[in-house]
Amino acid sequence: MSSSEPDAEGALGGASPSARVLARALDKIIKHSSCRRHAALVAASKSALDLLSSSPAPDDEPDTSSPSPVPGLPAPAAAAALAALLLALDPASPKVAEPALECVAGLLFLRLLLGDVDAVDPSPVPKLFAAVLSCISLGGGGDEALELAVLRVLVAFARCPGVSVSGECLGQVVKACYNVYLGSASGGNQLCAKMALAQVLVIVFARVEADAMDVRVRTVSAADMIDLSDRSLNDSSVVQAAQVFLNEAMEGSDVPEEAPPVDAASVEAEGTGEDGGISKIREDGLALFKNLCKLSMKFGTPDSPEDPMLLRGKVLSLELVRMVIDNAGPFWKTNEKYLEAVKQYLCLSLLKNSALSAMSVFQLLCSIFMSLISRFRSGLKEEIGMFFPMLILRVLENVLQPSFLQKMTVLNFLEKISEEPQVIIDIFVNFDCDVDAPNIFERIINGLLKTALGVPTGSTTTLTVAQDQTFRIESVKCLATVVKSMGAWIDQQLRIGEFSSGSSETLSSAENHNIHNGEEGSGIDYELQLDTSSSDITDSSSLEQRRAYKIELQKGITLFNKKPSKGIDFLIRSKKIVNSPEDVASFLRNTAGLNATMIGDYLGERDDFPLKVMHAYVDALNFEGMDFGQAIRFFLQGFSADTAYVLAYSVILLNTDAHNPTVKNKMSKADFMRNNRGIDDGKDLPEDYLSTLYDQIVNNEIKMTADSSVAQTKQSNSVGRLLGLDNIINFVNWRSAEDKAVGANDLLIKHIQEKFKAKRGKSESTFYVVADATILRFMMESCWAPMMAAFSVLLDQCDDKAATSQCLKGLRFSVHITSVMCMQTQRDAFLTSIAKFTSLHSAADMKQKNIDSMKAIISIAIEDGNYLQEAWEHVLTCLSRFEHLHLLGEGVPTDASFLTVPLIESEEKTNKSTSVLTSKKTNALQNPAVMAAVRGGTYDSTVAKGSASALVTPEQINNFLSSINLLDQIGIVELNHIFAHSQRLNSDAIVAFVKALCKVSMTELQSPTDPRIFCLTKIVEIAHYNMNRIRLVWSRIWKVLSDFFVSVGLLENLSVAIFVMDSLRQLAMKFLEREELANYNFQNEFLRPFVIVMQRSNAPEVRELIVRCVSQMVLSRVNNIKSGWKGVFMVFTSAAADDTRSTVLLAFETVEKIVRDYFHHITETETTTFTDCVTCLIAFTSSQFNSDANLNAIAFLRFCAVKLAEEGFACQDRAFEQPRNSAMVCGGNATVQKDGHISLWVPLLAGLAKLTTDPRLTIKKGAVGVLFDILKDHGNLFSLTFWTDIFEHVVYPLFSNERSTPSDQISSSNSAEYNLPDLETQTLAVKCLVGLFVNFFDVIRPELGRTASIVTFFIRSPYKHCATIGVSAIMRLAEGVGNKLSKEEWKEILILFRESVTHTFIMFSKIVRMMQDIDIPDRIDSYSETEQYLDQEMYGNDEEEANMETTSYAIVKLKNHMALLLMVIQNIIKLYEEHRKYLHAEHISILLEMMSAIATHSSEVSSESSLQMKFHKACSLLEVSEPAIVHFENESYQSYIKLLQALQHDYPSLSEEMNIESQVLDTCEQILRTYLKCTGHKPYDETSQRNPSLHYAVPLSAAKKEELAARTPLVLQVMKLLGDLERDSFSRILPCFFPFLVDLIRCEHSSGEVQHALYNIFQSAILPMIRVE
Repeated sequence: MSSSEPDAEGALGGASPSARVLARALDKIIKHSSCRRHAALVAASKSALDLLSSSPAPDDEPDTSSPSPVPGLPAPAAAAALAALLLALDPASPKVAEPALECVAGLLFLRLLLGDVDAVDPSPVPKLFAAVLSCISLGGGGDEALELAVLRVLVAFARCPGVSVSGECLGQVVKACYNVYLGSASGGNQLCAKMALAQVLVIVFARVEADAMDVRVRTVSAADMIDLSDRSLNDSSVVQAAQVFLNEAMEGSDVPEEAPPVDAASVEAEGTGEDGGISKIREDGLALFKNLCKLSMKFGTPDSPEDPMLLRGKVLSLELVRMVIDNAGPFWKTNEKYLEAVKQYLCLSLLKNSALSAMSVFQLLCSIFMSLISRFRSGLKEEIGMFFPMLILRVLENVLQPSFLQKMTVLNFLEKISEEPQVIIDIFVNFDCDVDAPNIFERIINGLLKTALGVPTGSTTTLTVAQDQTFRIESVKCLATVVKSMGAWIDQQLRIGEFSSGSSETLSSAENHNIHNGEEGSGIDYELQLDTSSSDITDSSSLEQRRAYKIELQKGITLFNKKPSKGIDFLIRSKKIVNSPEDVASFLRNTAGLNATMIGDYLGERDDFPLKVMHAYVDALNFEGMDFGQAIRFFLQGFSADTAYVLAYSVILLNTDAHNPTVKNKMSKADFMRNNRGIDDGKDLPEDYLSTLYDQIVNNEIKMTADSSVAQTKQSNSVGRLLGLDNIINFVNWRSAEDKAVGANDLLIKHIQEKFKAKRGKSESTFYVVADATILRFMMESCWAPMMAAFSVLLDQCDDKAATSQCLKGLRFSVHITSVMCMQTQRDAFLTSIAKFTSLHSAADMKQKNIDSMKAIISIAIEDGNYLQEAWEHVLTCLSRFEHLHLLGEGVPTDASFLTVPLIESEEKTNKSTSVLTSKKTNALQNPAVMAAVRGGTYDSTVAKGSASALVTPEQINNFLSSINLLDQIGIVELNHIFAHSQRLNSDAIVAFVKALCKVSMTELQSPTDPRIFCLTKIVEIAHYNMNRIRLVWSRIWKVLSDFFVSVGLLENLSVAIFVMDSLRQLAMKFLEREELANYNFQNEFLRPFVIVMQRSNAPEVRELIVRCVSQMVLSRVNNIKSGWKGVFMVFTSAAADDTRSTVLLAFETVEKIVRDYFHHITETETTTFTDCVTCLIAFTSSQFNSDANLNAIAFLRFCAVKLAEEGFACQDRAFEQPRNSAMVCGGNATVQKDGHISLWVPLLAGLAKLTTDPRLTIKKGAVGVLFDILKDHGNLFSLTFWTDIFEHVVYPLFSNERSTPSDQISSSNSAEYNLPDLETQTLAVKCLVGLFVNFFDVIRPELGRTASIVTFFIRSPYKHCATIGVSAIMRLAEGVGNKLSKEEWKEILILFRESVTHTFIMFSKIVRMMQDIDIPDRIDSYSETEQYLDQEMYGNDEEEANMETTSYAIVKLKNHMALLLMVIQNIIKLYEEHRKYLHAEHISILLEMMSAIATHSSEVSSESSLQMKFHKACSLLEVSEPAIVHFENESYQSYIKLLQALQHDYPSLSEEMNIESQVLDTCEQILRTYLKCTGHKPYDETSQRNPSLHYAVPLSAAKKEELAARTPLVLQVMKLLGDLERDSFSRILPCFFPFLVDLIRCEHSSGEVQHALYNIFQSAILPMIRVE
């Protein structure tokens, strides 16, 4: 089509949009019409075109005097155009009808058509609608394109707000779509019709919710409408085409913006008037919903009961109903008429269709029923109570002969509803707790249990093994989902996870979770009834009463079904029924669950009371309006006369005779009539009556019902109970098993409807909403045993990963619920089951499911620890056994090997060589512990089963190791997390946890053959973790731990006792870190185990250890000891009388130290403490031993510092204000004035300074640490003057040796070793000095220069460690105070830094001088064969060895030198990046000078080729790596360029002033020169270029190529830098760099990267310049 054609066509019809749409359509119609056949159509179309062309342009305001159905057109023109369209809508001429239909769809789409299709006036819109419908061929076989066009128009009619399609017309739209779906020959058209119908429903019910015509709706997705059972509609191309069709039909409406949400209350107010009426829109929606339900209830005729076309229509109807229900909004849940429609029509549809055998129908019914439960359950309580047993439970409880697909559908149904916690809760509350309702929840659980247990052994079943296994796994999955939802609900109600709630606290009721959010599958039920009395929010107490009543009633029913008389007696005693014949008879007639045979047995008894009950039972029956046949078929009610008795008996005989196959001679009609002669008071009954009755019995057998729902819905009129017979089924029942009835019997439907109506509105139908978490207790009481059986049996019998995973999930969630609800018995049962399935007690049979069980135990411990209480013992037992097996699997010696020898010996054993340990691990497999583990035992046993002497084969050990290898899936870290997590436990939980841990630990330690300390070590850990709890809780914890430590400390096993005392010491040390509050004596209680064991123990080793422990605690925690002094002195008092010399001497030494050094601590506490001290000293006077004591200088000085700090704080202001005229005295002596407290710091600090020169490294380091700790801790007491004295006389002398040490002392390693102690001390001191300076910078700022000088001087050190410390210290100083430094201070520090760095270059010169006279041999002979040589040769070898030692030393020094400079480079970059905002131009200049100097130095290092050759040969001989000289040079230049480029980027103006670009180019030139030199090429020379001569290019050696490869990245960086220059800059520098580029072209390279970079430069930079020139 040419470009002018659209314009011409667009102009057709005039300026009005509607006119143009009509004109284009009429023009197409004329073109496709036949002159003869469509003469009238052509004439009408041309006439309409003329009117359209002559129509005036539309005004802004419409003309209301003569309304037109087409906006923008005069009425005559519109009528003429629509009349032409009516003529064109002829199904016999599809080519003519299609443009017309397209036109109608366009008008509707553009909202250019107005009217009501239901109007009775001669409006063209109804005619147009009827004409469109006439284009559909009812019998099928119509034109496919025409069908699609009609469907498009029907969707347009439905969605156009200007055209009202309602009432019968709306039904016609639905019918037309149905017809296309059912009758079209095209599968694509069928799917389009289905989607069009769904779209119409979406539009209609969106309008219902909004009560408005103009709404925004979503476009239906084809994926939601695919019927998997119909393969013809599942082709992807068909589905895609259908989706495109609907998208085009709904163009402009497929927006993710639906109608705005409507509040339920506002909808109710708007939609319901005072007279209860609703709007027309909502009436149409209601009628449409009813019609859909009616369509779903169409059944086949007796001649064609399984019509496939009818089934397709039914399936479609049910799909549409499901869609409507799934998308129902708030209005549905509040409008009475809609609710009644759901009950009367939808429930009836479910009832009728439930008898069909089609799987697709059953699946749809389940889906619809699920939506009803999820959304409408509060108003459908009675209906759900009927349908759940009939639709779901009937299939679920069929274990032997189920349909696989049907039962899978039911299991999927149960799984989905189980995922909604509130649904599960509501089902239990409203059915299992309702006396008149079936126990749906309980039956679900029991049905799932039966399915999970599988087909009983020996039973006949139609299931395959795979199907049965699938059922078992799916049922367990459902059970796990149920219990998971229950756990989620209780977590929500109790806010578990949001805050901690103690298990011992009262379970409080949470807020009612009844928010209507309208989300599908949320489990939130919309309130169906307007009457608020139909829903009740109740508490658990009333439900508990109802539940208890029902349980007791069911107990009585169960007893009745076994022994009727005992059951009635029980019910009367429990006051469930009144002791009267009438009440008992009423109970027998109306109570569900009673066995009919037992009823008959009871009524047949000859005792007085059962006889009265029988008469009352019969008298209560009503036969009014029934003949005998009707009465007997209505459960054989007929005991009101002798005639009835005889006739009833005769009927029973006839039924048996006619339908029992063992009866050969059948009773004839004459025999039957003869047997009943004279039974009516001597007269005969009418023959017609008896003949009809005979025919009914013979043709339709009276038999027992096979439907399980009958047992749950007890019928009220069965005479079989009276006769003691089985239930004789009435004629109003389901089809026989061998029959395939199309639908349910009308009488049953009528009966159920009447039952719904009779019970509706009664108090029993109240829907209860419970928010009290206690309801979970009742639920678990009813289901825990079946769940336990299902999970445990399947977990035991099955190894399938999916099955075991679901079982463990179920057990895990069950533990959670029972723990939270404090159901101890059930909790222990579930937890013990999981613990047993860990198989840790029999590890040889370990499987993956056992490992998963262990993971479940860990999860329970971490997540539910607050609720486990006594069950912690099972968890900790598993952890203990797991750790034991883990160690055995690794071959590590068991604890018993260390606990059977003295502690000192065990410590020595741990220091043995690796070979010995390897041998022990190898032999560990033969120790008794491994043997016992291989033999295994029971879960409750603490030792292995069988005799200890039972042999274990190597194969058994290998199998055992293979099994416990599975334990590697769980790391020890995960176990430790449980103990670390203990600090999150609440108060009661942590006490229970500690009790259980102590109990398990005692079991471990008391083992006679294999004592273990796993739990003991964990006791120490958890005590550390929980020591910060409040005192009340900690006292409860310690009460348990104290008794435990005493018990273990007195054990006969000496190693165990010693170990536990040492563990107690660790705890005490940790506890004494906490300061004790006034009037508390908990420290004394904490030390009580030491006192008791010291007094009672008979082991001298234990008593000596206790003295050592207490001594250590006193000396290290003296400041915190308050009430603990009493326990300390009680221990030492007992030690004074000890008969071991070492114990007495140690105790006395400690007491002497306390008295001499810490006496003021004793007097600070209670007066009794001093008394205890005196008592202790007196006890020592009676001792037979004596000893001397020494004073610890550092401890003494530290104490003095603490004392002085206390005094300084007491007079802090005076200390700062007091003038300081006295300087530090070198000897540490100072005159202490009474008021001059601060002067006491002088001897303290001087003494510490003197200790720093001690030759012992530990003392020296300790003194430095204490010195700077004191300065750091108490420096806030010092003034500037005093700080100056400290630096002058204490701090600076520490570094005098470093400054006086000549930096050239590197000639041998001996000098380095000699100075190592001083260096180590000084490095520690410089670290502390920088930290001190950072902390007190504001006060000691004047010392910055000397401090920086000391720090930077470390960089000059010849030792790498010291130099590195110096660099790190200067960086730490800059980081700490950089933002406070002035310009001059920065300059001073940087200059010192530069000088020190520059000074390090001397190191390389010394290395060069060192290596000048050293020759490296080509090889080194083995020194072990020196005896083969003469003395002269020996002398030569010694010289070579010395040379190699010196060379090795030089190599190390060079590596350290380069590493230091690289570190300096990195820190310069870091210094610039982090502190550039504080740096000025002169600072940056200094940094650049340092970088430039290092880069230049790197080139010097690289240029020493002879040195490199010596190092190369030496490294080859010594088999060590060569110094990375090239790398050092590359990194130096690369970092230098990086810094220069950063300056150019960050400070462009400053870069110009500092001529940074020139520096960059000079650096690049140097890099290129170095690279070219490495290639062996001479620089470019124009003279030689003019006089060329041929030269042979010698190929580069491998070493040169390797060097070139190392230098290539830096050259590439330079090339990139040059290439990135702007054109002017590049032109300016090209004369300088062009020779280098030419040389690069000429030389050889290690790879093609350089040539590629050259190509890029010439191509992108040089070539454009040449072209311009």
